[in-house]
Amino acid sequence: MMDAIQAIKERRSTRKFLDEKIDREVMEEIIEVARFAPSWVNFQVARWTLIDNKSVIEKIANDAVKGFVYNMDTLKNATGVAVLSFVKGKSGKLEQYGMEDANAGKWEVFDAGIACQTFCLAAYAKGISTCIFGVIDEDSVATIINLPEEETVGAIIVYGKEDGHPAMTKRKEVSEILRWA
Repeated sequence: MMDAIQAIKERRSTRKFLDEKIDREVMEEIIEVARFAPSWVNFQVARWTLIDNKSVIEKIANDAVKGFVYNMDTLKNATGVAVLSFVKGKSGKLEQYGMEDANAGKWEVFDAGIACQTFCLAAYAKGISTCIFGVIDEDSVATIINLPEEETVGAIIVYGKEDGHPAMTKRKEVSEILRWA
């Protein structure tokens, strides 16, 4: 099994997949790992809805990516989609500590982001490639998958066996992103 640094450096956002459905057992193993993502007060607000039904994936492509052709085309060729949602109103609650609740609604998105990255790295370690979509219509996705009312869609992640490993894009130098205070 690859180490964490190797996975972080080698994982790419993949938009071209082989026409090969991923075994549900493998996806359950990935969720098993993703559930270890840290979260505010260990609330574990991330929830996963996995879709391997082509007609549901096509409905998401047609109705839930705001007409963004790049995402529509990727979805129409996908064999798997993970909808990452999170339970609303739990993470970031400071009132339990007698403080003003300035973080309300913000930290749950952060928790979902940590869970998203953990999912993608766990998938990569299992030989499954991913691409996170941000251009989505959260309400349409929620309706299509019948999401519980207490949850909000954070992202959709297309997954599958990649059809060619994308080249690494240029990364900024450490000196461009680091400062010491």
